[in-house]
Amino acid sequence: MTLYLIPTTLAPNTAQQVLAPQILEVVKQTNYYFVENIRTARRCISELKLGKVIDELVFFELDKDTTSDKVRSYFKQIPADASIGVMSEAGCPGVADPGAVAVQIAHELGIKVCPLVGPSSILLGLMASGFSGQSFIFHGYLPIDKIERQKSLKNLEKSAQKLQTQIFMETPFRNNQFLEDILQTCQGNIKLCIASNVSAEDEFIQTKTISEWKKQKPDLHKKPTMFLMSA
Repeated sequence: MTLYLIPTTLAPNTAQQVLAPQILEVVKQTNYYFVENIRTARRCISELKLGKVIDELVFFELDKDTTSDKVRSYFKQIPADASIGVMSEAGCPGVADPGAVAVQIAHELGIKVCPLVGPSSILLGLMASGFSGQSFIFHGYLPIDKIERQKSLKNLEKSAQKLQTQIFMETPFRNNQFLEDILQTCQGNIKLCIASNVSAEDEFIQTKTISEWKKQKPDLHKKPTMFLMSA
């Protein structure tokens, strides 16, 4: 048994550009999947046009609420000689993703784990930011409460001044207000990289100081975006 970590696309209709041939070969031979969302996973596999009969595949839902015991029960339902795929909603499974639980249990059970190369908005944003790739941290979502969010941004700013790249994000429909909070809270000389719709046709990645962003703010509404901060 092998557990394959199968990356998915970050933007629609980009599979041919961003997914390696190895991923397609693994999907061809895999009939069991741990997925964050079954509907999305079915659609993703269908779009690859590999001739797989979707109704013959077995999907186990693995989201942020799935317990370790539940995942162990999934493994027991899979033949010992089968390949298993782990797929997240977008990007690389196990990175800021509940699929890590399946990986942990696979190691406990002595099951081979095979990560496959694919797009990650976190790493692609970091690569394109011009910031330190030697020292960085991904914080995920910051607090929704305005006061707590301002405290978090001030703490990130302090770490950024030590040349440690700070990476964070927000729910796409709140991006514009989030950007406004960043611009109001952080010092003008702090650098901010905005990496939006990474790998899509309208991909937008730019690094400017807070003062420069204040002069020309992009519209990020409903666009998946990574924010990166450095001094």
